[in-house]
Amino acid sequence: MIQVPTSAWVLIVTSLVLGVSAFLYKNILQITVGWSHRRRTRARRDLILARVKVEESQYQLSAQQSPRSEDGEWEKVEKNADGSAPNGKESGNEWEGIIGFFHPFCNAGGGGERVLWAAIKATQKRWPRAVCVVYTGDHDADKDRMLEKVQIRFNIRLHPPTIVFLYLSTRHYVLSSTWPRFTLLGQSLGSIVLAYDAYSLLVPDVFIDTMGYAFALAFSKVFFPSVPTGAYVHYPTISTDMLGSLDSSPTLGKGLNAGTGKGLRGFLKKHYWHFFARLYGRVGGSVDVVMTNSSWTASHIQTLWGPARTKRRKPHPVSVVFPPVAVDEIVRSIPLNAASEKDRQPTVLCIAQFRPEKNHTLLLRSFARFLRSRSSSSSTIGENNYNGKQPHLLLIGSVRDAHDATRVYDLRLLAHELQLNPHITFLTDASFPTILAHLATASIGVNCMWNEHFGIGVVEYMAAGLIPVVNDSGGPKMDIVVEWGGGETGFRAGTEEEYAHAFERVLGMEVEELEEMRLRARARARGAFGEEVFGMKWIEEVEKLVEMQGRK
Repeated sequence: MIQVPTSAWVLIVTSLVLGVSAFLYKNILQITVGWSHRRRTRARRDLILARVKVEESQYQLSAQQSPRSEDGEWEKVEKNADGSAPNGKESGNEWEGIIGFFHPFCNAGGGGERVLWAAIKATQKRWPRAVCVVYTGDHDADKDRMLEKVQIRFNIRLHPPTIVFLYLSTRHYVLSSTWPRFTLLGQSLGSIVLAYDAYSLLVPDVFIDTMGYAFALAFSKVFFPSVPTGAYVHYPTISTDMLGSLDSSPTLGKGLNAGTGKGLRGFLKKHYWHFFARLYGRVGGSVDVVMTNSSWTASHIQTLWGPARTKRRKPHPVSVVFPPVAVDEIVRSIPLNAASEKDRQPTVLCIAQFRPEKNHTLLLRSFARFLRSRSSSSSTIGENNYNGKQPHLLLIGSVRDAHDATRVYDLRLLAHELQLNPHITFLTDASFPTILAHLATASIGVNCMWNEHFGIGVVEYMAAGLIPVVNDSGGPKMDIVVEWGGGETGFRAGTEEEYAHAFERVLGMEVEELEEMRLRARARARGAFGEEVFGMKWIEEVEKLVEMQGRK
């Protein structure tokens, strides 16, 4: 008989005790925290559901007294709630659960907010009896004001009775200003505090993060494992490209941190980023359903979260759900035909916030190179098709604060240094009608940001009929400016020379070739990036969460 040393038995018993203790501690913690939160928020849940029923009755009564086309549309959805899913499966529209949307900055009015409201609209159409709860930190706006802004800003009309706003009090924990050092880690840990705040207000049946707070979803999964979680990822908090950029040359334009991995500080920064990337991968592996806004984002999320998701046997693969873009609205406003082509000017248009990562410096230097190349050769660019008018660069963007204002001032100085002043215009905080007017008359839409995660602005260029000249990276490269209908939809570039050559190529095209490319670009935008396409794909993914919740 084999004799096992006493020390081995001690080690085995100790390991078993520690393993059992950890298991019991985790489960007791889950039961205690989860049970206490559900008990404390049960009264608020009942109150919310009762209020929704009252508001729904009042809304329907008001619609009958003063019928409008939009109200009729919602009535039709309610009456057609027959329990059939679009794919023919049972148990559809009658689901009456609560879906929590974690979006602490829901009143910001940006592209991420368009995704949120379009997602809620699609959810309301699919499950008219479900309640959409938005966890927000925007205390300065009530429900009526928020929904009015959504309709004005995005032309998205929602069904008010089944939308509820719950106000968070700890949003400052996710502000970068709160964490001047170790910002990535600080904001991520802050999102856990914010998630605790959200669950202290109400425990939902399904929890979806639409801003990129993976740590908040991990908190949900640890303490509320029965609540299915979903993520719509606009961009990874950290990516393999970011890690690689630390050792690249700053002159290559690979982001704000290019070349910062040198020296002792760079050494420490690399180890900190790699540590955070591993932690980010682990928490991301807890999410049940993952949606990303582009193939680029999906690739990086799969690289970072994939191993942990495989280990935890998550059945649903990472999917790509392109964000909704107001393609149809632009198409209705801007015709594309021989007559409209005559209104086009040799204008290179850039619509982007004046932020460092948008790389306006590269654009100005590229345009200056293009003008020098044009003047040094006997080129007739801009003269054959544009009645002799000279090329012009128009930069449109919002100025959020003093830092942005200073950045615009520095760009103006650079434009003077490059002798661009007769050929360049800066337009800040332009209205949407003004932007539409310039989209209708410009010829080129340009994007210089390295690894733009998607590129809503590029899609808007294409919908308006502009020829896009974009950075040869990220979402614009992989998803947007691709071949369509048997031909090119635009051009990609990475250096000053490549951008300058692309400008020369577009402005030197014959009218017929221009018209064909504009039509292909518009067809690509309409076929892949409209709100209806987003709505269908969003519902496909959220149905998985609803099905999981039904099995709990």
